[in-house]
Amino acid sequence: MKQPQNRREYLTQTPVPKLILSLSVPTIISMMVTAIYNTADTFFVARVSSDPAVNTAATASVGLVFTVMAIIQAFGFFFGHGSGNYISRMLGAENHKEANEMASTSFAMALIVGVIFAVMGNILVEPIADFLGATPTTLQFTKDYMRIILIGAPFMMAQFVINNQLRFQGAAVYAMIGLMCGAVMNIVLDPLLILGFHMEVRGAAIATIMGQFTSFIVLLIGTSKGENIKMSLKNVHINWHYTKEIINGGSPSLFRQGLAAISTLLLNRTAGAIGSDAAIAGMSVAGRLMLMMGSALIGFGQGYQPVCSFNYGAGLYRRVKEGFIFCVKVSTVFLIAIGATFFVLAPQIISFFSKDPAAIEVGIKALRFMSAAQPLSGAIVISNMMLQSIGKGFKASITASARNGFCFIPLILILPQFLGITGVEMAQACADVLSLFVAVPMAMTELRKFNEDAPVNAPTRQ
Repeated sequence: MKQPQNRREYLTQTPVPKLILSLSVPTIISMMVTAIYNTADTFFVARVSSDPAVNTAATASVGLVFTVMAIIQAFGFFFGHGSGNYISRMLGAENHKEANEMASTSFAMALIVGVIFAVMGNILVEPIADFLGATPTTLQFTKDYMRIILIGAPFMMAQFVINNQLRFQGAAVYAMIGLMCGAVMNIVLDPLLILGFHMEVRGAAIATIMGQFTSFIVLLIGTSKGENIKMSLKNVHINWHYTKEIINGGSPSLFRQGLAAISTLLLNRTAGAIGSDAAIAGMSVAGRLMLMMGSALIGFGQGYQPVCSFNYGAGLYRRVKEGFIFCVKVSTVFLIAIGATFFVLAPQIISFFSKDPAAIEVGIKALRFMSAAQPLSGAIVISNMMLQSIGKGFKASITASARNGFCFIPLILILPQFLGITGVEMAQACADVLSLFVAVPMAMTELRKFNEDAPVNAPTRQ
């Protein structure tokens, strides 16, 4: 698993396309496996009972709690990307002291915030469920699933931090192994607990947090291997300097993931108001499938991020630009192929996850709208990742906020007023189109500066 050269030579001298592909294969596998086991929850939960109405309610409840999971993930990526970007730039500038301190500090901060989520979330579980849009038929399922998910919040956040730090150090294989171990645990436990022990949505929640805990342990062990930065209590320094860098590098992820949680909340509440549990279930299935489709893109972009941030820290700006252009071209071609496949096979795919005719009808239309706009995501996501990786926190936050924020939120509030459930189904696709005109111009303003390499390394504190 150790690279043939030392880390610096590997990240600054390997041809860019070859380097990105070598780093992205493990991250694509990691993201796809994670998406598959998230989708596995939906698949097995839809079979908790012989009563179709109960299955629809259980599926809808998992979709409702996905908002909470997205918020936990948002803070995990906030600390993970915020620290990982900085660590990679410091390693590129050969400032190992600050890289080591940042790794341990952000890990400790994530654990603290995760404990706060677990305690406060369980105390307030009923009002949170009501706020998420739980109906009388989904309320108990929602509370059962959410209580257990919240208990795992510290490990969920911390494993996202370690995973991203390993990626940004160029140790994508270790990061992949950690996620895959957790995924295997989840996939094995889902049918055992849900169908074997008849634990319904509680079984799905236990399987999920056991998977997250497994990933946490394996990834923590991975930090002690090879050249990877090791966690140490003596390197924990919760001060303004590191907090500021985490905010600068992690805010785009927090905005992106946090707004995704808010958009999911608004989508579920709007769908429920118009079409009840079946509409929520249909949108939940379509959303999970699109998450799986987008996971390959995210994994590919994550292979570019350490190349981008390390070479930017080393002053090798032409490599940053070359990598950006390569990633946009490859991802767009890939998404055209995948989007077309999902569009054509939407009826068969949605029917595999749900047997409720009303939920299937909503899911098919939503999946087709989303698939048609999916090819635009390559330029949007890579633009955001490039800006975030080079420390342009403000621009990255704007591009991260576009898709699920100031483009999506007005659309999900306005379109259903005129188009009913069709407005809900098409809102995300319309937001993708608008986001393209935000992200690409932002990225171009930085790319124009990358025609020549810096004569010396970038400064150690940006």
